[in-house]
Amino acid sequence: MDLRQLRYFVAVAQERNFTRAAELLHIAQPPLSRQIQLLEEELGVSLLIRKSRPVRLTDAGRLFFEQALQVLGRVEQMRDATRRIGLNQNSVFSIGFVASTLYGGLPSLVRKMRRHAPELDIQLLELLSVQQIPALKEGRIDVGFGRLRHSDPNVVGTVLREERLVAAVPMGTALARDSAPLPVKGLHAQKLIVYPKEPRPSYADQVLGLLQSHDVRPAEVHEVREIQAALGLVAADAGVCVIPSSARQMRSDVHYRLIEEEAMTSPVILNHRVGDNSVYIDLIKRLIQEMYAENPPWLDMEHNVLPGRTFGD
Repeated sequence: MDLRQLRYFVAVAQERNFTRAAELLHIAQPPLSRQIQLLEEELGVSLLIRKSRPVRLTDAGRLFFEQALQVLGRVEQMRDATRRIGLNQNSVFSIGFVASTLYGGLPSLVRKMRRHAPELDIQLLELLSVQQIPALKEGRIDVGFGRLRHSDPNVVGTVLREERLVAAVPMGTALARDSAPLPVKGLHAQKLIVYPKEPRPSYADQVLGLLQSHDVRPAEVHEVREIQAALGLVAADAGVCVIPSSARQMRSDVHYRLIEEEAMTSPVILNHRVGDNSVYIDLIKRLIQEMYAENPPWLDMEHNVLPGRTFGD
């Protein structure tokens, strides 16, 4: 077993297709298939169900896939760290984030970090909430800012605040005639646009769950990949969308109404690895406290400041 075989297997497992995986790896399909076959022979188990379309992982394959990701992530981390030390480069600190946090406190936090830790090379990587947990465990990011709670014992999640939700509605419609808070029942029987389409679970499921808990049933649900596309469709009068309140500044050609019920919130969650004693984790937490104390305009009245509720540890 070698790293090349691990990379080949991970590519097939992620693409669920030998042809696409071979194209991604820039190799022909026959040698790709042969290497994975040799890997299975060495392990003595089947990793893939080849007769299905798309290709599926066996139970053993799913376990091997998770372990292979961790091994490859660790190797990548070792390589990068060694290069940085050898080349006398700054330390790299990677932050994963969901797009909506760009309209809240993330830009301000990164600016503060660069002032307080100029020796850091801060890298930002857009990742959905569900993608941040494996990215942390694989060492691809050092912290993540997401919106979904998790139960992974290897990752600590801290709820920084509960952000109020708003309804983005098309201009010129009945819902846009008023700027007062909108009762959640006002979204009943509306065409609803949710994001992201995949992977799931996601913020889309969070919104749908909140509406269901208030017995609000959309007339139809249109799934799109990202918040920008969702708001673009709202501007085109294709439906309404529920977004975090800080994202209201994204577009000026739609109308925004705070959803009246205080329970209609989405958490902003700071995630990091269990046992990570980096001084930069403590620095981030301290800077977040300072930032919230400044009461910036994007920060609504309902929020929780560190130390917040933790989970996953």
